[in-house]
Amino acid sequence: MTATTLTLGLDTFGDVPDSASQPEGIRLLVEQGVHAESAGVDYFGIGEHHTAEMPLSAPDLVLAAIAARTERIRLGSAVTVLSTDDPVRVFQRYATLDALSGGRAEVILGRGSSTESFPLFGFDLADYDELFAEKADLFAQLREEKPVTWTGKFRPALDGIEVFPHTTSGALPTWIGVGGTPLSVVRAAQHGLSLMLAIIGGPAARFRPFAELYRQTLKHTGGPDLPIGVHSPGHLAETDAIAREEFFPHYLDAFGRAARQRGFRPPTRESYEAEVGPRGALYVGSPETVATKIAATLRQLGATRFDLKYGMASLGHESLLRAIDLYGREVAPRVRELLSTH
Repeated sequence: MTATTLTLGLDTFGDVPDSASQPEGIRLLVEQGVHAESAGVDYFGIGEHHTAEMPLSAPDLVLAAIAARTERIRLGSAVTVLSTDDPVRVFQRYATLDALSGGRAEVILGRGSSTESFPLFGFDLADYDELFAEKADLFAQLREEKPVTWTGKFRPALDGIEVFPHTTSGALPTWIGVGGTPLSVVRAAQHGLSLMLAIIGGPAARFRPFAELYRQTLKHTGGPDLPIGVHSPGHLAETDAIAREEFFPHYLDAFGRAARQRGFRPPTRESYEAEVGPRGALYVGSPETVATKIAATLRQLGATRFDLKYGMASLGHESLLRAIDLYGREVAPRVRELLSTH
């Protein structure tokens, strides 16, 4: 992938649809991934989570099921919480997905804005930054697909060990997901990894300094230009009014729950409408409205990829399939048209 390739993808955290059990929700997620290819979507990503509403603790397994039923769409994580996993095993799992999919796998590495995996796997939140820094360093070396000699604090050392399987391209496409930490931006550039900006609140313009910092650091390191992507939540329907009304109660529930858990201000109807507006981080509306907003964000940040985090806990499966259709068949072509004329 080059920095000039325009990619329009979909992300999900495996939110269980209304009235579905967790096993059924996972099976429906496979159907959504297959449907995304038929709709013309470029990429389908699943984010690691460990909750009742988002029971996606093994995204790579679900992606492998999707890979077996698709031919073109690229597949990968919306985020893999590298801090609480073993970089060697993460590389092996996604290299295996790459083999099964015929070279279509990618991985987005993150520190974990949802921290339920830390107590689950016995990691201390006090080591939050140090864990990710160390493991990202090891993962970057593993991507070279050569014998690795490495020493760290949180896992056993490697002494000239080569990790298998190798990937189709010889370098697994890898992104660092960043939600607001300049150090992670610099780290991505220094390791030669692409940058994914997770924008879930406020105007995209406030991330412009991160995009500039990334490009400046790449230039300083002498590395090649690499793509910048944006990940943001949203929902599509035939009209703006329908999309806004459908999405609001599910957004209020999910973000209200997160607010209580993490101690930030809970959303209101007023704050929701502001986020849905032209300067907000929610891409909710008709295909024309959402496409216009995506194109503006990509121009503003100099980004060449947008992944819409579609769905929310308890939204129905049919509503999600409709949103996937609208995104692939109407939004994506319109974004390409808008960007080609400016």
